[in-house]
Amino acid sequence: MHPCAIPGTIGAITWLARNEPVLPFIRHGLVLSCVGDPGKFTYKRSRRGNAEIDRAVANVLRSSGREFELTDFSPNGYDERQYCSPGINLPVGCFMRTPNGKFPQYHTSADDLTLVTAPALAESAFQLLRVISVLEGNHRYLNLNPKCEPQLGRRGLYRLMGGTSSSNFEEAMLWVLNLSDGDHSLLDISERSQLSFATVRKVADELLKQGLLEKLNDASGIVQKTQNKK
Repeated sequence: MHPCAIPGTIGAITWLARNEPVLPFIRHGLVLSCVGDPGKFTYKRSRRGNAEIDRAVANVLRSSGREFELTDFSPNGYDERQYCSPGINLPVGCFMRTPNGKFPQYHTSADDLTLVTAPALAESAFQLLRVISVLEGNHRYLNLNPKCEPQLGRRGLYRLMGGTSSSNFEEAMLWVLNLSDGDHSLLDISERSQLSFATVRKVADELLKQGLLEKLNDASGIVQKTQNKK
């Protein structure tokens, strides 16, 4: 870029300059770039490297069944480099399919809408909705019966026959009960157990209904009282 040219990220720079007072309240952010081509998914982590948004996107892509690549932050690219500048350092990553500069048509007259397909756009939107679902559902819980395992069979939550194998749902129950100590979130549990976030969240919802868990207020750590099922 010519040193006198307007930077391509002038929009992000202007928004940050005008909204600096609200920046401490931003918990997650994503820059979307090149999400309409049929290439593999690519995610560029935020400058923090292990922010909740970084972990949520990685969790979703690992369970997507699709080819993907995770890359570390670098101070080049698009708006994310401004959101991640050292004086800002927001938890903002960049979600892409084929990254800029990685396809031959980039910044040529051939870089047109023929590269964009409806299925690719739809799949990108679907994966992004899954990311939002993880972020919105990433709560912490407290096991109300933490001294050994509660009787799950009489609650209809566990198989009646013994054995060494178990379904993902049953395995997730043991993980959720074990790690629901108020310190571990559902994303923590999903990562550690290598079970999908959707399964872990479904289990937590069921255990909450059965009165075995209490959901914690993520902001204060205060237990939110729920109507327990007797």
